[in-house]
Amino acid sequence: MRLGENLVVTLFGESHGAVVGALIEGMPPGIEIDPARLAEDMAARRPGGILASQRREPDDCEIIAGLFEGHTTGWPILLVIRNRDAKPSAYDFLPEQPRPGHADLPEMVRSKGHSDPRGGGSNSARLTAGLVAAASICRPLEERGDWSVEAHVHSIGDVVSDPIETLPLGEGEDYENTRCRDQVAAAKMVQLVKSLRKQRDSIGSVVELRISTLPLGFGSPWFDGIEPVLAHALMAIPGARAVEFGRGFESSRMRGSEHNDPWVETTAGPRPEGGRADGALGGIATGADLFVKVHFKPPSSIPREQQTLNLASGQKEALVVTGRHDPVLAPRAASVVESVARLVLADLAMTGVDE
Repeated sequence: MRLGENLVVTLFGESHGAVVGALIEGMPPGIEIDPARLAEDMAARRPGGILASQRREPDDCEIIAGLFEGHTTGWPILLVIRNRDAKPSAYDFLPEQPRPGHADLPEMVRSKGHSDPRGGGSNSARLTAGLVAAASICRPLEERGDWSVEAHVHSIGDVVSDPIETLPLGEGEDYENTRCRDQVAAAKMVQLVKSLRKQRDSIGSVVELRISTLPLGFGSPWFDGIEPVLAHALMAIPGARAVEFGRGFESSRMRGSEHNDPWVETTAGPRPEGGRADGALGGIATGADLFVKVHFKPPSSIPREQQTLNLASGQKEALVVTGRHDPVLAPRAASVVESVARLVLADLAMTGVDE
């Protein structure tokens, strides 16, 4: 539940408990916090769109401690988001019938039978609200560093958008529902997910992340490198199944003569040349944009009949999961991917590029 070494974020809460939230430690004093930006960031993750769960949470974030007169004090910052639309009765089939593809059973065994089964308890994606809130508080650190982080939905099923660097900022109803900047792809995504909902099924998706203007030499080698630390954090997002950097999986099918990018002189100093040149080498920034794709599995809670073990009877039995669940993860995960990247980079920046 803990992310970071210098800027430390600890998540807490349960999906259908009283609250979720985050504790931020290591934030410098004197940082001005923008409540309007915090509300805007929380709204980007909040459920309720036509492609999302119909759980109606306002996601108002309360800053309980660590702030005085709009500025950080240098002491731990406690962020609390109250659960106002919890319906734990939808999980009455647990723990006897663990959901296929979900962490219900592994968590029950890990906790020796003392897990909170309501909506996945602390394993729930509901806890990403705390990540988004913490990252919003840390936005000024990103602005001081003069880099930028942006993400959008790259694909849902077989519907794939154009690359993020070729697209304008998203707008319109289809963008609000999909978080995909490609207007043509977004419209197709909406129709695809609507058809899957009629089939009572879900589908996999991909979020694309772009980190721009990281300074050459930013980062550390080996296990504290930019890509290893990002991969570690991004894979912790519920439902994430793969992370690829730069040309990703395609790199394994390329030749060195195709993949290598020569260094060239630019107005900003030496930079690698080429389309989607590596944004980090040896864990250290090259000055080129860093591109990341995070692949998400289809949500496991689907309202069609599935077969799963009944622990009480020892037999496979039918299970229909009711309640309110996302048919696809990427539209809401895009803001979470952005937030995780912000937190990782802020933490790395506090280490110091010369250390």
